[in-house]
Amino acid sequence: MSLSTVLIADDDKAIRTILSHALGRAGYETRTTGNTSTLWSWISEGEGDLVITDVVMPDENGLDLIPRIKKIRPDLQVIAMSAQNTIMTAVNATQRGAFEYLPKPFDLTELINVVKKALDTPQRKSPDHQFNSDAEHLPLIGRSSAMQEVYRKLARLMSSDLTVLINGESGTGKELAARALHDYGRRKNHPFVAINMAAIPRELIESELFGHEKGSFTGALTRALGRFEQAEGGTLFLDEIGDMPLETQTRLLRVLQEGEYTTVGGRTSIRTNVRVVAATHRDLTLLIRQGLFREDLYYRLNVVPIRIPPLRERRDDIPELVRHFISSTVNEGLPGKIIDNAGLDRLQIHHWPGNVRELENLVRRLAALYSQEIIGIEVIEAELSVLAPPQTPEKSDRSIGEAIENHLLEYFHSHGKNLPPDGLYDRILKEVERPLITLSLAATRGNQLKASNLLGLNRNTLRKKIHKLDIPVTKIPK
Repeated sequence: MSLSTVLIADDDKAIRTILSHALGRAGYETRTTGNTSTLWSWISEGEGDLVITDVVMPDENGLDLIPRIKKIRPDLQVIAMSAQNTIMTAVNATQRGAFEYLPKPFDLTELINVVKKALDTPQRKSPDHQFNSDAEHLPLIGRSSAMQEVYRKLARLMSSDLTVLINGESGTGKELAARALHDYGRRKNHPFVAINMAAIPRELIESELFGHEKGSFTGALTRALGRFEQAEGGTLFLDEIGDMPLETQTRLLRVLQEGEYTTVGGRTSIRTNVRVVAATHRDLTLLIRQGLFREDLYYRLNVVPIRIPPLRERRDDIPELVRHFISSTVNEGLPGKIIDNAGLDRLQIHHWPGNVRELENLVRRLAALYSQEIIGIEVIEAELSVLAPPQTPEKSDRSIGEAIENHLLEYFHSHGKNLPPDGLYDRILKEVERPLITLSLAATRGNQLKASNLLGLNRNTLRKKIHKLDIPVTKIPK
């Protein structure tokens, strides 16, 4: 039995060598090149069982090559990889017909698993639409590994009608993710309608969702369209679904099961063609145990779960987010600002209870209230300590261990039948250690001696952990 041959195209010789050795150890033959013209010659001659190509190549964009490959060899799977780790790269790769998109740097174990899956998977039908890559405004910002997982999931879901449940803290950008699913999917020419369950009186939610007939209740002077009818053909975004009353949950379940509903006061069933995307900052499994959320509705909504990470888990994205928000304020007519390196370092050790929304509001205040062009750490410190008072956390009966257990259950569930990548123990320890040390440094204003005493660690041990976890440290002046 002959070995499968993987064609590798990347202008970085080191990456070609690493991939060739790793795939060779995994039992595959490889051919490598630093340009797309050679790769195209091999493909045209019928060589190779799988292609791995970088996106940015010296002679042609790797993504532009994919449609040509599909035209002459539709069964040949293509894996795209790129250091341009934005949501648009992931979307473009998927829309052009790539089997998978891998952001650089990638995990070799994950790549080997993707290669095996690609060789074992029959060719999927190409999407019936192509995405226009002219994107001046990205719907989501950030190149951290946490956001790369979000981008990859969103890109794979844009050409489907699967129901999606987005989970994340307030201010993380759940509606932005829902809008990305709609705006770059096949329903983009139809309405995107959003409704926040927590913002509507409980007695009016059913009317808001399903509409009502004239005279169906006091004050119903005319027939009113509901959000389902307004979103016909498009996407209905149900924000804060955990706040939906139980009686409304029952009606929503019927819509998801049967594809039809009746208006309040109506007798005729109305067929609906709407993609439902729901979001919540609450733990729905806890609400189920408390009898506040229907378990059968949860499984109807949670077909594909997406977790939007809080800003404290993607601190490396803060400088890019700041630049984006500064650019937005300039477009709105406010003066441009520059936050110096010390100021950016201070922003990266803040806990950000309000997440990305809190950071955006801070940048807007800086643009509106300060005359100087360059914003230093003194201004940043004053804004964070005075204008952003600590928020009282929601009460919870759960211990830290229970919270971590729930997080791990969600993490395993998100991988379906596949196990997560190897090295889980170290990754979880890092997830716990990093915020613990970061918060301790913030509490001690960057004083490592005080932070080591607070944590009960030797000062040298703390320094090693700061370096290993790549935690930004700034000595905050009094």
